[in-house]
Amino acid sequence: MGTPEFAVTILDGILKDGLEIVGVITAPDKPAGRGRQINQSAVKKYSVENNLTVLQPTNLKDESFISELKSLKADLFVVVAFRMLPEIVWSMPQKGTINLHASLLPNYRGAAPINWAIINGEQETGVTTFFIEKEIDTGNIIDYDIIQITPDMTAGTLHDVLAAKGKETMLKTIYNINANTAIGTSQNTSLLTDIKNAPKIFKDDCLVNWQKGVKETHDFIRGLSPYPAAWCKLEKNDKIFICKLFNSSITNVNSAQSTKILTDDGFLFPCKDKYIRIEELQLEGKRRMTWKEFNAGNSIDDFSLILS
Repeated sequence: MGTPEFAVTILDGILKDGLEIVGVITAPDKPAGRGRQINQSAVKKYSVENNLTVLQPTNLKDESFISELKSLKADLFVVVAFRMLPEIVWSMPQKGTINLHASLLPNYRGAAPINWAIINGEQETGVTTFFIEKEIDTGNIIDYDIIQITPDMTAGTLHDVLAAKGKETMLKTIYNINANTAIGTSQNTSLLTDIKNAPKIFKDDCLVNWQKGVKETHDFIRGLSPYPAAWCKLEKNDKIFICKLFNSSITNVNSAQSTKILTDDGFLFPCKDKYIRIEELQLEGKRRMTWKEFNAGNSIDDFSLILS
């Protein structure tokens, strides 16, 4: 059970390892984009290409779906980046229902663990497999693997690293369950403090706060790159433009919180203490481009930064 590209990596690992997949559950097709063309999930596309049985319920409690799911006679349900399951579903298979989460649980429960780990400046994260229970992301932990977060790693890069590691972790978990050697460990948080969550990220959450330091701003930008992308407001001739920011780096250039954007091997935007260098950006209505490509068609000197 899964929907996005992250889940495809795990599904591909299971299929190529020779395990029998009796069915795939994914999100219904839906219109997307300006043309409102029908869009299939990444998991649906992969499943069709590999001749797997696909179910796309709109209601996970629907009687016809439950009946069809039971008819598959699966020993184990594997869930990766799907939606919350009702008990009638997750309690169905004999060997249980397991989930892969892109964090070291109990930290970063929620919809955006990859983004929040980087935004918060973490130096390590990982993947965790666990048995699904009533409360989301709280079931007994089966296996986990740790991944180091490098100082300039983006959410996109970390996504791919965690997906590859998650494939290994999930296969290990499946074989341990089949051998009856998977011992779930409680996520008892009573002895833990400062547990961090990973709530869903909305557009307004991605607005850069230039009153913060350069390190925190750098973590914020890379934690949202390439999607949903940090953004700021620029002004030119009394008109305000939305500008998305992608690749950044920290400088030692002191900032006096000027609204002027400098050019020095990139565009320098002023944070509370130092300037941050932006190497890739996207002005609204334009494509994503490097700072040199931007400068070829625009002059950054014509823009000023809106600090609030």
